[in-house]
Amino acid sequence: MTALHKLGAIAALTIAASVLPHSASAADAKDKAAMAGMTGMAKKARVELASSAAFARDGQLLAVAKQGDHLLLYRSNDQGANWSPPVIVNARPEAISGDGENRPKIAFAQDGGVLISWTKPLGKPNTGEVRLARSDDGGASFAVPITVHRDRQEITHRFETMIVGGDGRIYLAWIDKRDLESAKATKKPYRGAAIYAAVSDDGGRSFKPETRVADHSCECCRIAAAVDTDGAPLILWRHVFEPNERDHALAKLKPDGTPASVERATFDRWKVDGCPHHGPALAVAPDGTRHAVWFNQKNGEGRAFYGRLVSGGIDGQRFVGGEQAARADIAIAGRRMAILWKEFDGERTQLHAEISEDGGASFKRLALGAANGASDHPRAIAFGKDLFAYWRTEIEGMRVFRLP
Repeated sequence: MTALHKLGAIAALTIAASVLPHSASAADAKDKAAMAGMTGMAKKARVELASSAAFARDGQLLAVAKQGDHLLLYRSNDQGANWSPPVIVNARPEAISGDGENRPKIAFAQDGGVLISWTKPLGKPNTGEVRLARSDDGGASFAVPITVHRDRQEITHRFETMIVGGDGRIYLAWIDKRDLESAKATKKPYRGAAIYAAVSDDGGRSFKPETRVADHSCECCRIAAAVDTDGAPLILWRHVFEPNERDHALAKLKPDGTPASVERATFDRWKVDGCPHHGPALAVAPDGTRHAVWFNQKNGEGRAFYGRLVSGGIDGQRFVGGEQAARADIAIAGRRMAILWKEFDGERTQLHAEISEDGGASFKRLALGAANGASDHPRAIAFGKDLFAYWRTEIEGMRVFRLP
């Protein structure tokens, strides 16, 4: 893997050690240990490595990453072996969230527009705005970013997810605390935060007023999204079920962003006063099966899980990896499926995969790589019939593995 070229306007930008994100290996293990009630792990310095990658229709792999107060877009024509000099997404510098649970996102509009979304932190702790920038020339340049939501209170609008529906509409969903703030003002109880969504029907150039999807979400776990077989978007998030069970909920969205349905998706019944900061991932198979990976504590043990979401329950729920497995992701290409996760072995962070060729009936396990320093959450990517693992690490930079 070669280091990336320097960007003229920003001196000595590289994709390796100078890039800052979410703490890695031991820090992820510490997060997990804290949620599981274990002690004794030291906290590492926070490093901002969070990034996303996706294949364009022409087969180019695009990746977006934070560098200081800018987002940078990189392009590879050889599946990540080499990367182009970066393009600045936001010409005007601004604060940008850059941890693995709240990373910048990349998607493609039906007309070919490149869409980048992110959270802009505001002055007060745990506050932010959801931002989006669009490129009409394949990522060579970007329009001035817009704020997606109409609400401008200095509160939480964070942890956005972005997906393009089968109808071409752009859907963004995020964690929002406007209802919590209203409840506080009237001295009424309110669990957690809420999920809001906004929809664009012009390729991301503008968004209609946001709507509430559900009350009582967890406050700081990433939201997963996938397109159902009918083209409608599905979102999966950690939810605070009464009185205080932090499981997951699944919603199917209508074209206006309102929920067609909201249902409980996991049933581990984790009772914890605090956000685990560890969100789920979701993928839908061609036959409509909804495959998910998530982290929860069950029977006193904090673990990563895989299962198939069905109405009122989970089919085939099982552990993913070992006791230190974390940050799992999932992708599907036809009958093929890949589950990724990272796992700290006491010395290094290992990247693992499970590959299924039969729609999830059976899996084979692979060891993909290791990192000595900090590392981002791994991303599972599908393109055509192929599956890839994308992993950004502090020392090695952006790494792409084609999965056999």
